[in-house]
Amino acid sequence: MATLILSIIIAVFFVIFERGRTNSRQIALIAALSAVAALGRIPFAGIPNVQPTTFIVIISGYVLGPHAGFMVGAVAAVVSNFFLGQGPWTPWQMMAWGLAGMSAGLINKAIPNINKSQLAVLCGLWGYLFGWLMNLWTWASYIYPHDFKSYLILGMASFWFDTLHAAGNVILAWILGKEFVIIISRFKQKMTVNYI
Repeated sequence: MATLILSIIIAVFFVIFERGRTNSRQIALIAALSAVAALGRIPFAGIPNVQPTTFIVIISGYVLGPHAGFMVGAVAAVVSNFFLGQGPWTPWQMMAWGLAGMSAGLINKAIPNINKSQLAVLCGLWGYLFGWLMNLWTWASYIYPHDFKSYLILGMASFWFDTLHAAGNVILAWILGKEFVIIISRFKQKMTVNYI
């Protein structure tokens, strides 16, 4: 039931995006970033939770805005799972990465010139938040009883995996963060159409 509700929410986001004022060049940029984020998971699949996907989704959302950030995250999850395996966890990954991209877009409104340290903190935080959201899927699907204690135990069990995810995000943000922001910003300027 939770997965069904989540899937409906994701579908609503897709419909809202589809009805927005996005031109074909911007859609192409979102698709390309989604593909890069998705492919980023595959070479690192052997290292638990270390992947550039979250970092790329966050940078995309920060530069392109909340709606585009959500789309990059959601599409990256479903595309990468064609290689790594689809399942009932896919909508949860779509929502978690979508929210990562969306939150970065919203943060841009508060911090339009994010520095390297702030970006690293944001990416590191989403390493943990992503894990906690995915823990909700595991908790709802396999854990009984459904109480805070069982969720807390699950969170303790996943702590080191989440820490690896956060650490990988922080390293990528520290080394490549500002450069990625500049590159995607340039593409955004080239793809933008001004409506009269």
